[in-house]
Amino acid sequence: MADYQRLGPAPVGERAREERVRTRDGVHLATDVYLPFDAAGVPDGSPGDTVLIRLPYDKNGEYTFIPLVAEYLVAHGYRVVAQDVRGKFRSEGEALLFVNEVRDGADTLDWIVAQSWSNGRVAMWGDSYYGYTQWAAAASGHPALRAIAPRVTGTGLGEPVRRAPGDRVRAVEMGITNMYPLTHFAGNDTFHWEPDWSRRDFAVQAEAFQSWAGSRSISYDQWVPHPVTLPRFPNGSPFAGRSVPVLHTIGWWDNCAPLSWADVAEIRRRPGWDAHHYLRIESIDHENYRLHEAPGDRTPERSEAQIRALLPAMLDPALDFFAVFVRGEGSPADIPRVAWSLAGTDEERIAPAWPPAGTQRVTRYATAEGGLAAERPDGEAECSWVHDPEDLVPSSAPDAFSYLLHLPDEAPIGAREDVLVFTGPPQPADADLAGPVAARVRVRSTGPVLDCFVRLLDVSPDGTALRIARGQQQLHDAQEPGTLEIDLGHVGYRLRAGHRLRVHVSSSDYPEFLPQPGTGGDPWTEGIDTVPNTQTLTIGGAEALALDLPVLNGVLA
Repeated sequence: MADYQRLGPAPVGERAREERVRTRDGVHLATDVYLPFDAAGVPDGSPGDTVLIRLPYDKNGEYTFIPLVAEYLVAHGYRVVAQDVRGKFRSEGEALLFVNEVRDGADTLDWIVAQSWSNGRVAMWGDSYYGYTQWAAAASGHPALRAIAPRVTGTGLGEPVRRAPGDRVRAVEMGITNMYPLTHFAGNDTFHWEPDWSRRDFAVQAEAFQSWAGSRSISYDQWVPHPVTLPRFPNGSPFAGRSVPVLHTIGWWDNCAPLSWADVAEIRRRPGWDAHHYLRIESIDHENYRLHEAPGDRTPERSEAQIRALLPAMLDPALDFFAVFVRGEGSPADIPRVAWSLAGTDEERIAPAWPPAGTQRVTRYATAEGGLAAERPDGEAECSWVHDPEDLVPSSAPDAFSYLLHLPDEAPIGAREDVLVFTGPPQPADADLAGPVAARVRVRSTGPVLDCFVRLLDVSPDGTALRIARGQQQLHDAQEPGTLEIDLGHVGYRLRAGHRLRVHVSSSDYPEFLPQPGTGGDPWTEGIDTVPNTQTLTIGGAEALALDLPVLNGVLA
C-alpha cells in the first residue's frame, strides 16, 4: 500500500486571535487576526490598514510560515488576517477548488471592514493558491480592496486541459493536475502521498487512496474521467470588472509561470487593468528557492532563521507597493512598472515595459549535424526517435515546484537516444536575453498522439547544462504532419562568454508531465497498455526547426 500521511491543522499561534467569519450561505471560515502590540505588550485595537491572506495550506502550518509572515507585516504597522479557505483545516464547508473564492473573498472583506481595528483599507498578499484567491477577491469588485500582490500563480491555476473536439494542438497535461485534488482538496486535511510512478494505473491508485481516506475528492470527481468546467469568475473573466493595482511576481524557474504570462497577455488587452499592472520577475522557482543562493540555504527544510532571512525579499516589494496604493505615501511613479532579475548576474533592472526596449528577435535553426545555425539550412532532412512508454525521458528534478533547490544538470538527459540535441557555437562575449522565446517544429508520429517537449539550455565550458526556457505541445492525429508553435515562456538571462546554447527535443518528461501510452488513450485512465511510437522532426527547408530568441545586449553566436 502507498504511504499515506494525513496532516491536520497546527495549533493557533500565541499572537493570533482566531475568529469565525460567516459567509452569505452560513459557512464559517476559520480566520486568524494579528494586531500590532503597544509598548506595554497589549494588542493595539485602533483602526489601521489590513493585509488579508486566504490559503488552503493551513494558516498555522509550517509549510507556509504564515505566523512569521504576519509578524513581519505587523512590525510594519499592518493588521493581518489569515484565513483557511472553505473546507480546509478549521474552516467549514466542502473542500472544492476555485469556485467559491470570489464570494468568500468578498464576504471576508465585508467582515474585515466592519471590525473596530480596520480603517476600511485592505491589501492582499500570497503565493500560488493564495495568489489565486487575490485575483478572485479582486474579481468581486469589493471597494475595500486597494491592492493585491499575487506571486507565482495564475487565474487559470490547476484545472485539467480541456480537450476540444477537432483541435489537433493542445497543451500537455502536468502530472500534478489530478494529484492536487487528491492531496490538498480531498477533505479538510492535507494528504501527503504519491502514486507509484513505475506503474501506469493512476486512476486505480487514486481510487485506492480515496478508499483509504474514507471520502471522495469532489474536485477530482469533476475532472476524471471527463472534466467539467465550473464557473470561477463573474462574467467568465477575472478581468471583466473594476481593476485594482497589482504587483505581479513571476519566477523565471516557476513551473506555473506559463499561467502568470497568460495573465500578463490578457491584462495587456484590458486597458483598465493594464494601467494598474506592475510586474516583478525574479530568479526564483515556485517554492522561492533562488538561482544565486548560498549552498547552506539550499535545503529542503528551511529553519526558522532561514525563513526570517527570506522574508525581506518576499515581502518588502509588496510593502513598498502597499505604501503607495494602500497608505497613499508617495506616488505611483515611485514603483517601477517592470522590475526584473537578469539571471546569471546579481542585477535587478527596471523598465517601463516588458520586454525591455531594444530587444531584437534572433532566429536559430537546427541542422542535420546537430548544430544551431544563424542561416536556415537549404535542404530538407528529417530526424527520428522512438518514444517508448516503458522507457520515458525522466524529469530532471524530483520536484518540479522546487527546481532551483535541486539545480539539476540537464546535460546527461541529452545522451539518451530518444532526445534530439542541437548545440550552438561558443559565445565570443556575453549576451543578454530578455523577452519571449518560441520554437516552430514540424513533426509527425506513427502513433495517434505526439507530445513534443522543447528545452533551451545554457551549456557551460565544463559541459554542465542549466535549463533556461521550456515549452511543450501535443499533436493529435499525429500520423499526419503538423506544425507546432511552441511557447517556451520568457527569459531574462546572461549567456556568458564561452557558453553555448543547446536545444533538447523529446516526447516525454516524466513524471512532471503525464506520458503518452502510444495508443491514443488517456494517460491517466488508459495508460496501462502501451505501444512504442516513432516520432519524426523536420530539419532544414521551409519547415525547419526554428528557435526565436530575444537579444537585448551583445551578439548571439
